[in-house]
Amino acid sequence: MRGFFLSKAVLPLCVISAVGIDTLILRSFCAAFTVHAAVSPEWDWTAASPEIQGMITSRLESMWTDLEARRTTAFLVIRNDQIVFERFATGHNRTTKHYTASMAKALVGGISLAVALSDGRIALDDQAGKYVAQWADDPVKSKITIRQLGSHTSGLADAEENGLAHEKLTAWQGDFWKRLAPPNDPFTISRDTTPLLFTPGGGFQYSNPGMAMLGYAVTAALKNSAHRDLRGLLRERVMRPIGVPDAQWSVGYEQTFNVDGLPLIATWGGGSFTPRATARVGRLMLRKGNWEGEQLIASSAVEQTTTDASTPGTGAIGWWSNNDASSERLPKDAFWGAGAGHQVMLVVPSLLLIAVRNGESLSSATNFDAALREYFSHPLMKAVNHSAAPNGGSTPYPPSPVIKGITWSPKETIIRRANGSDNWPLTWADDDNLYTAYGDGNGFDPFVPEKLSLGLAKIIGAPPELKGVNLRALSLEQKGEGKSGEKASGMLMVDSVLYLWARNAANAQLAWTSDHGATWTWSDWKFTKSFGCPAFLNFGRNYAGARDPFVYVFSPDADSAYERADRMVLARAPKQEIRHRQSYEFFQRLDATGQPLWTRDINERGAVFSHAGKCYRSSISYNAGLRRYLWCQTLPGGDARFQGGFGIYDAPEPWGPWTTVFYTEKWDIGPGESSSLPTKWMSPDGQTAYLVFSGDDCFSVRKATLVPSGVATTDKTPSGQ
Repeated sequence: MRGFFLSKAVLPLCVISAVGIDTLILRSFCAAFTVHAAVSPEWDWTAASPEIQGMITSRLESMWTDLEARRTTAFLVIRNDQIVFERFATGHNRTTKHYTASMAKALVGGISLAVALSDGRIALDDQAGKYVAQWADDPVKSKITIRQLGSHTSGLADAEENGLAHEKLTAWQGDFWKRLAPPNDPFTISRDTTPLLFTPGGGFQYSNPGMAMLGYAVTAALKNSAHRDLRGLLRERVMRPIGVPDAQWSVGYEQTFNVDGLPLIATWGGGSFTPRATARVGRLMLRKGNWEGEQLIASSAVEQTTTDASTPGTGAIGWWSNNDASSERLPKDAFWGAGAGHQVMLVVPSLLLIAVRNGESLSSATNFDAALREYFSHPLMKAVNHSAAPNGGSTPYPPSPVIKGITWSPKETIIRRANGSDNWPLTWADDDNLYTAYGDGNGFDPFVPEKLSLGLAKIIGAPPELKGVNLRALSLEQKGEGKSGEKASGMLMVDSVLYLWARNAANAQLAWTSDHGATWTWSDWKFTKSFGCPAFLNFGRNYAGARDPFVYVFSPDADSAYERADRMVLARAPKQEIRHRQSYEFFQRLDATGQPLWTRDINERGAVFSHAGKCYRSSISYNAGLRRYLWCQTLPGGDARFQGGFGIYDAPEPWGPWTTVFYTEKWDIGPGESSSLPTKWMSPDGQTAYLVFSGDDCFSVRKATLVPSGVATTDKTPSGQ
């Protein structure tokens, strides 16, 4: 069935190029003996209460009551790798298989293509004629690509008509569903008989024959490999390694069609999976192809198949995507497989959430997508617990166990300098000054003569007697308004070297100086994937008091500082190696003991913090007095110079677990699009600090009193509301 939405989204995708025959043979050998060695199937989920994993039991129970009344046979919800809700109708249990219908397009078509992409046997922008000889010289079909087949944009018609039952269809459409022997089989019909409705790539047309031809092409790409048909490929490369017993899944209507010497398996339907078998596939894709330390599918291949295909409609490849945020209630990174009768598996990486539903149609009164939203995805999102914020908003994490709240000084006491300039990342330098950078302005009074998108300054003293001094640095300064000019997003001094991250640089670029800003050197590399607005973690003066010899970099998981993200990501590098791209590794996840796992592959990055659609510009610093990491995050939306909200979160480690110190969706003044808590201005006990923010388009400073838990306060509104 179709996805939730059919509007267009554009997201650049990397493409894996085909490799030479020698490499293919080597990879095939490795696939059989080394790289894809079987993983122990003994791993299994454990159960946890919904509340422990950030879900609301009463809402899940209410959702199940409604789903059960709508002929649901199984409902499974997994959060943070634990089963928080599992219900079955009478006569069904965790080992009962259920038909997948078109969810097979994801579980069979999408997964098998991901394996072939991972092995370098096929690429999304390959012409299908490379694998379908009958199309190679066709003036139109020769232009069809693998990407178009997988995203329903090839132009091939569908084997449906006016909502008729398959047994009532006639001509080629009826024959497609009869699954007759060649040459009347569905693959030959799809290849030779199915008409083209438009030029390939010129529109969206949901197409079962198109998905059949995707399976045809992938099977052709598997020639000379260890697994020549998709059933065997899935069994040996995916299902057995992730611990799914053979008896708990089947594909292809349990048929094989031998066409042109190819053993073809249906990819458009015909699957049968238990709910947990389906969910294990979802877990593999959520973890970007990694299963308990074994990379079964390359993370880049998972990303190519589960994110928007940059074609008309919202198709990924076999899956459906929400990359254009068509559903305002679903995080943008959500993807799902869905089929007739509302068989569905939804995966939301930013929430570490997997949900499976089996049964019959949820509603005959509304269309497929609307019913899926109304009775499944939207109620599920309402069951995600967002702790109540002081102003009635919602925060993604529970209250801090260490800091009870923040009392802000009256807004009349705010110090404002450098009128007309913003940004203000800060770091405490070896000379006891704070170094900062401003954007889209002329800096401190006396102003520099021309407006800069990136200018340098230092702050002498402390509130209320602080002084800002502009520093001219021709090798650093940039010009350009808004997105057109590079701007600073993070600053850090380490061992007397000052480092700066510049955003709006497609995506971000590093610069450094050893003479306190007089002359700068720019790196010959950039972060070109994610890390569109990176910020350094700041410790004490000249990086004193750092927890280890690493430097940490946080960013929204987005390619632009102007893009909302569902999650934050984290990188680190040895402090002596900050300048070298090859020295960076990326946070993946926490292991069973709560320790961070790191990877050199940026494609395998995971979320260090999640807040659907609200991860934006930020800064992070260590409060030595309270021994907590404090993360200031701006909430996107509106003109934050004059109105808006932000959150401050804390944790005992740079990777969490995160809790909420302060959260508001509407502060009593404009918080600006950036803010920070400079470590220099924190009291020894950690209870007094100063927030520097760009509200009112200035260098704005407001005193904050952090109230430790267990400390009484007479302030009735410690959050400043």
